[in-house]
This record gives sequence, structure tokens and C-alpha cells, in this order.
Amino acid sequence: MFARAIVAARFPIMVGWVAAAVVMALTLPTLREAQTGALGQLVPAGSRALEAEELSATSFRFPLSSRTVVVERDASGLSPERVATTARLINDVNRQRVPGVRAAGAYGVANSIPSLTFAREGGTTALSSLLFGLDFNQNARVASARRYAAALRPPAGSVVGITGAIPARAEQAALIEDGLPLIELVTVALISVIVAVYLRSLLAPLVTLLTVALAYVVSVRFVAGVGERVGLSVPPEVEPIMVALLFGVVTDYGLFYMSRFRRRLLEGEPPRDAARGTAAELTPLIVVCGVSVAAGSAALVIADLGFLRAFGPGMAVAVLVGLVVTITFMPAMLATVGRALLWPGPRHPRQRAAPTGWLDRLIVTAVRAPGRTTIVCLLMLAAMASGLAWLKVGNPLIRGLPSDSEPRVAYEELGKGFAPGALSPTTLVVTGAGIADRRDELSSLQAVLGGQPGVAGVLGPATTPSRQPFGIVVSPSGDAVRFVMIPENDPLSADAVRLLRNLDARIDGLLEVVGLPHTRPLFAGDTAITGELIDTAGSDLFRVVPVVLVALVLILAVFLRALLAPLYLVLLAALAPLAALGLAVVFFQGVLNEPELTYFVPLAAGVLLIALGSDYNIFLVGRIWGEAGRMPLREAIVAAGSGASHAISAAGLVLAASFAALALVPVAAFHQLAFVLSTGLLIDAFLVRSVLTPAVIALVGERSSWPGNRLAAPARTRLPEPAP
Repeated sequence: MFARAIVAARFPIMVGWVAAAVVMALTLPTLREAQTGALGQLVPAGSRALEAEELSATSFRFPLSSRTVVVERDASGLSPERVATTARLINDVNRQRVPGVRAAGAYGVANSIPSLTFAREGGTTALSSLLFGLDFNQNARVASARRYAAALRPPAGSVVGITGAIPARAEQAALIEDGLPLIELVTVALISVIVAVYLRSLLAPLVTLLTVALAYVVSVRFVAGVGERVGLSVPPEVEPIMVALLFGVVTDYGLFYMSRFRRRLLEGEPPRDAARGTAAELTPLIVVCGVSVAAGSAALVIADLGFLRAFGPGMAVAVLVGLVVTITFMPAMLATVGRALLWPGPRHPRQRAAPTGWLDRLIVTAVRAPGRTTIVCLLMLAAMASGLAWLKVGNPLIRGLPSDSEPRVAYEELGKGFAPGALSPTTLVVTGAGIADRRDELSSLQAVLGGQPGVAGVLGPATTPSRQPFGIVVSPSGDAVRFVMIPENDPLSADAVRLLRNLDARIDGLLEVVGLPHTRPLFAGDTAITGELIDTAGSDLFRVVPVVLVALVLILAVFLRALLAPLYLVLLAALAPLAALGLAVVFFQGVLNEPELTYFVPLAAGVLLIALGSDYNIFLVGRIWGEAGRMPLREAIVAAGSGASHAISAAGLVLAASFAALALVPVAAFHQLAFVLSTGLLIDAFLVRSVLTPAVIALVGERSSWPGNRLAAPARTRLPEPAP
């Protein structure tokens, strides 16, 4: 009845969606206009590092957390006059005397000081750390830092630039915004080529792109409009992922419709009958596919990692809205264009040819020898996933930017004059009644901290023997002290996080050894926050993924009216993400010699790949279940798998191409996401879904329908021999 209604009302449906898209584009905000938060500004709930930072800010008269640093370097040496000019400018900032620089304060350090153990050169580099209130967003901070850098008036030959977490995030956001149009353009081109080649039609890409455009505009504007009213927000940093997913998913569903519609036309059905039959046959499958992707995305709402918690619900709503557009607009378009969809290919009825392609031969082989096929596939996937043994995660926020971007250039210049950790030192705050008066114990602790592996230098009470009026390392109350530790490595790297974790695990023992047993230590700084982000992503992985798996099992169980098949099908869907992540470790850490993957890539890519793998699961197994009602199961696998696997392979190529376009954003995290997602989809489409799944279904046999008996078949016939 649904299919009949869509075909009968095809013209009002098409006009209605076009009008809705135009109205929404004119009246509702974009995702960026409706943005209420940002990926870089979200930290885990209950962050101990944030608690330590707040304690450090309130207990001491002079805050240290900056995240916006101006680097001044001259390889031939900074003259005493230049260092004095920088010192005067810092003093003017603290007195609010520099026009346009709205910083709350500033402090600096130059490697001309002989006692600095974390200096790598002498007299070449000066750092100015700018401090801002919480009411300053990252763009305002970067603007003030640029005015400060301009006020330095550097001589010819010297390098002045701004770096730190805040400028790096601003640069990353700008790169994403600049790259989004190119991503959309390349994705459209790739989709057009793949659809045209697969369907051998020049009109099919136009039908696809019109559907994609309407679904994208309607879903994205709907999410943005709802976001303004109820706080549903998609961070701008993940907008390209949303674009790629929507483009790919809508194209996949359209490809399923057009592939089946084309086959019906070539078998001689009239166009409107073919459109009705296609909609009636595939819409239930595609609805379940879309619901499974939305369920996987929505499960991210339970994540503690802020950006995933914000991204999940928005993505789920967008997928569902795009699904509604696709299942109504696409059949209406097919009924309208009719046989023209085949142009310039064959437009006349023909006999259905026996399957003889290489995918068909693989399916027949898998069904004839399911045990051996399963073992071979699992060994291949295990070999791919073996790279996970060397997985390291960090937050290459600055090092992941293009080599010519200002924050990275300034960071590399800083690394020539100082240990890279000088960019964002780790602060250890130790509290205890009257602790400031225990000078010997504090000096011993500072010496122990300075001797830790990976620590380039420490500033603390031993560096400033008398109590400071500005409360730099000793609080005015005398009940808190702080030690400023400079790591030898990038403070956001996996190595710096590992070293801090090691120290954190031993700090209570160290305090007891130096005679400060009844005190409370807390670590603050970017390294501590990065460690918490990594830990949170890890715990989210073990919390979110099981929820996603259970949700997908339930959806498949309802759809298939079985329990055993959904269990093993969802487990199979988890294999491609593991294999893709293992290959990513080999490629990025092994081949490209990058030190780590970005901390959120395994979780974000894993959840999306599992959901999308189940999407293909539903399409393939739904076809097999339908054929199994008319023929023995193994014959049903070959018959249904032959048609479905070709469509799944084409759909996998489309979605992989959409995600591969993410690599056009010149940021390391997007390169890694593009690799994992596109590789995982190809593994899923060409190995897991087209070979391993048919083999496992054949191996389990009619028991797959347990606790029912829906796959009981008539007498078996001989399977066709694989075509040569």
C-alpha cells in the first residue's frame, strides 16, 4: 500500500520535498550557525586535571595555564635589547596598557637564563604566555595574541608566531571550514562516477545527486533548527563526517532502489509496476538499515567524551530524516523517469543471465566450502587486526596541522630553543597545612621530580627560596605549593601522557619518601587533560560498543524473527573495524612513522563501521531470508547473494569514497578517520559481507532461524558449479 501510494502521488511528493528543502534553506540555520559547543573545549566530566587547574588558579595569585603562547626566535641570537623589549611588553600587558590586547595577564621566559635546564639553545628564543578569562572564546584569544605579536616589532630574520592549544584549535576549525566545499565537490564527483559505471547510466547519477541534495539540506537544516531550540548540537569539527555519512548512506539506499528497479525493467516490467514492486520489496529493508545506522549513532549519547555525546544524537536524527526523504523521493523519481534511467544502456527486456562474475564465483565457493572459507577469512582479518598490538593514542593537535600553518611553525621554532614541553608545562599542586614552611622536604621533592625520566626541568620552591609576593609557586596562605614540570616531548603526545601516568601512580609514595605523607597531590595542564581524554575514550569504547551491539542484535532479531543469526551477524560486523584499525596502526605508525593515532579515532570509527556493517548485513540477509522461503538455504544464499553482493560492493565503494574525501582536510585526525572508515568499509563490503557472511550462514544452516524454523527448505538440489 505504501509503494502504491508513493507511485500514485509521485509528482506532489517530488514537488513537496523540493519546496521543503528551499524553505528550510531560507529559514533554518546551518549547523555552524546553530553551534552551541566545540570539540576542543569539551573535557571529561569530573576531570581531576580541571579540578587541579581551578585549585591552582584560586590558591595562587598568579595563574599559569595559558594555552596561547607567542614564540619569538632568532637563530643568530636575541639581543639583550630584544629581550628587554619583550619584558617591557609583558609588563604593559599586565598593566592593561597594550591597545587591542585584552589579555588578563602575561608571563614570559627566555633561554638566555643560564640556569634553565629545559633550554636547548642559549639566547635565541623567548616565550610569552598570555592569560585570558573564561569569557574569551578562542577567536578572541587568537586575535589578541596576533596584536601582541605585532607589538613586538620583530627585526628582519627573526620568527614570531603564535601557538598552543587554543591557536591550534582555531586553525583546525578554519581548515575544516575551508575544506568542506572541496569535500562536498569531490564526494559528488566520486558518487557520480561510481553510480554511472555500476548502473551503466548517465541519468542515474543525476537522480542520485538530486536525492542526496534534498536529503542533505532537509536533514541538516532540520537538525540545526532543532538544535537551536532544544540544545541538540553537532560540533563543527565533525561536520565533514556528517556530510560524508549522509552523502554515502543516501547514495547507498538510492543505489539499492535503482539497482533493483533496473533489473525489473530489464526483465520486462512496465516502469510504474517496476517502481511499485521495487518500493514494496526494498523499503522495509532500507528502513531497517537506516534505523540500525541511527541506533548506532544515537548510542554515542551515553559516552563521557563530550564531542561524541554531542555528535551522536544529531547524527542519528539526520540519518532518520534523510531516510524519510530517500524512501519517498527516490521511488517517486523512478516512477517518473521510467526507462530513461537506463540511458544510454540497454532499454529493452532481456533474459536474466546466470551469475558468472567473480563475486558470484566467490559466493558459490563460500557456500560449497563454508568451513574452509570461514577459517581463511578469519585468518586474513586476524592478520590485518594484528597491528592493534602496537596501537598508541594521543592528541596530535599541533603536530597534526599542515607543516606551514602558524601554530605548527611556531611550535617547531619553540622546540629548537626549548624542550617542546615548555609549550604547556604540567603543574603539580600539593596541598597541606603549612606545607610552604617545609623547605627541605619541598626541595627534596623538586629534585626527585627533576630526575624523573622524560622531565626536562622543574621550577618550584627550591628555585625561589623565599615566599613570593605574587604567589608563583607558593600560595599566600602557605597551604599549597606547585611545581612546574617541563616534559621533554610534545605535552599532548602519547609519550608525555605515559610518563605522567607513571609519575601519578608513584606520587603518593614519592611524597612519603621525601617526608610529606599527609598531603594531597593533583596534576594540572594539557598533558593531564589529554590523559583523561584518552582514558575516557577507552572507557567509552567498552561502554558504548556493547550498547551498539545489543541495539543492533535487537533490531536484527525483530527484523529476522530469529535470535541466533543476529548474534553472529553483529559479531561479524565488528571484525572489519578491528582489521581497519590494525591496518591504520601499521600505515600511520609504521609506514609514515607517526607516533600515535588521535585518541577519538578508534571509538568514532568503530561505532560508525559497526553500524554501517549491520546496514549491509540487513540488506544481504533480508534478501537471503526472502529467497529461503522458496528454495533450500544454500541455493538461497547463492541466488540472493549474487544480486545483493553486487549492490553491496557498489554501495561500499560509494561510502568508502565519501569517507576517503575526509582526507582532503589537512589535519592528521581526518587523515586517520578517512583511512580507517574507507578501509573498513571496503573490507566489510568485499570480504566480510560478500564472502564470510554467506559462508557462516551456510555453515550454521537452518539453525540460523532459531528459535523459529523459517528456513526449513524443500528438498535440496545441487549447487551450480563455479563459473570459470
